[in-house]
Amino acid sequence: MRLLSIDWRSLILYRKSLYLLLPPPPALLFSCHNWQEELYSQKDRPATGGDVSAPAAEKMARDALAAAADAQAALKKKTAAARSWILFDSSGEGTILDADKYAIMHRVQIHARDLRILDPLLSYPSTILGRERAIVLNLEHIKAIITADEVLLRDPTEENVIPIVEELRRRLRSDNVINQAHGEGRENINGQHDLDGVEEDESPFEFRALEVALEAICSYLDARTTELETAAYPALDELTSKISSRNLDRVRKLKSAMTRLTARVQKVRDELEQLLDDDDDMADLYLTRKLAGASSPVSGSGVPNWLPGSPTIGSKISRASRASAATIHGNENDVEELEMLLEAYFMQIDGTLNKLATLREYIDDTEDYINIQLDNHRNQLIQLELFLSSGTVCLSLYALVAGIFGMNIPYSWNDNHGYVFKWVVGISGLVSGFLFIFIIAYARHKGLVGS
Repeated sequence: MRLLSIDWRSLILYRKSLYLLLPPPPALLFSCHNWQEELYSQKDRPATGGDVSAPAAEKMARDALAAAADAQAALKKKTAAARSWILFDSSGEGTILDADKYAIMHRVQIHARDLRILDPLLSYPSTILGRERAIVLNLEHIKAIITADEVLLRDPTEENVIPIVEELRRRLRSDNVINQAHGEGRENINGQHDLDGVEEDESPFEFRALEVALEAICSYLDARTTELETAAYPALDELTSKISSRNLDRVRKLKSAMTRLTARVQKVRDELEQLLDDDDDMADLYLTRKLAGASSPVSGSGVPNWLPGSPTIGSKISRASRASAATIHGNENDVEELEMLLEAYFMQIDGTLNKLATLREYIDDTEDYINIQLDNHRNQLIQLELFLSSGTVCLSLYALVAGIFGMNIPYSWNDNHGYVFKWVVGISGLVSGFLFIFIIAYARHKGLVGS
């Protein structure tokens, strides 16, 4: 009988690919199919004693094929999750996008280093970046790209992102309805819309989307702070009443969680503060204004097409063109609307940080109180040690007298003087007692022992 040929080295490589979540090579899948075909061709042949049995080999091949399919499905699911985006337009309609980074970069015209900030597999601090045609937003779990007319939100199926998706859909739809009502109300006699009045009243699309993101992250961090306070204050009170290893470990974990949360809140606060301190950075977030300036005759003369995507030279030249266009329209350095928006959420995140600072002070006060209690117990132990040491010295002197008279040395005055024993014992005891009292009184006089 012809032996069943199985490439065991390929099987080992296949198992390693499973652990690494890599797709198995095509040659390995072809080898698995060859195993199965050879098994089906030899299924009816009798097996000899030294050959591999056909049912066992067939089961092995089936397991290999099933595992390969599972690995490919897991890899496909992981890749799809990493490339999953949801697109919201100005009307609040959401569309799921399965696009790679190059398609996203081409769509919103940002660089790869800006898109890398939104990679969930990499650890980047909270950042708000203003680019020529987009706002790159990385606030904890909120990773979004905001343009003048759409929002791209990453990982919409994540647990913490689902409420943001619903809020964006609701907020953008309601704002769209309000804007349509404003447009109908401002229609003049000739049937034309008073667009200037509408533009003055309505907030730009990018600010509405940015407001949703800031509100979500501030509410999220405030909720985490409230949960931490709810768990921390009772634990600290319990620790002050009873110091135990269990309570100490519980407070230690809460303090570690508070430190991590404080760092996250501090980073968001610093990012908002940095934006508020720089009017140019805030002006970069006015995407609608920049888009209108780019389409005007002032800024449309002689500016290359590659400049909007460049955050360096192109941004400087485009900023100069925007400044000239803003001067004509009378709104140069007009960032009051965005400043008011950022200040509101800056105050909210600053209040959250103050809560954490108050909690830290309470933890520090509790630690100081516990240290005072431990110092008090330590002092009590020292006092007890002083008492015991003083008593030991006095008893040692008493034992010294007993040892002297207990020596087996013959002397004449021991005869017919039995009453001397009582005097020696009594006087030695009194001297030892007075010595102990003198030591304790001296220690209290010097303040070494409490009264």
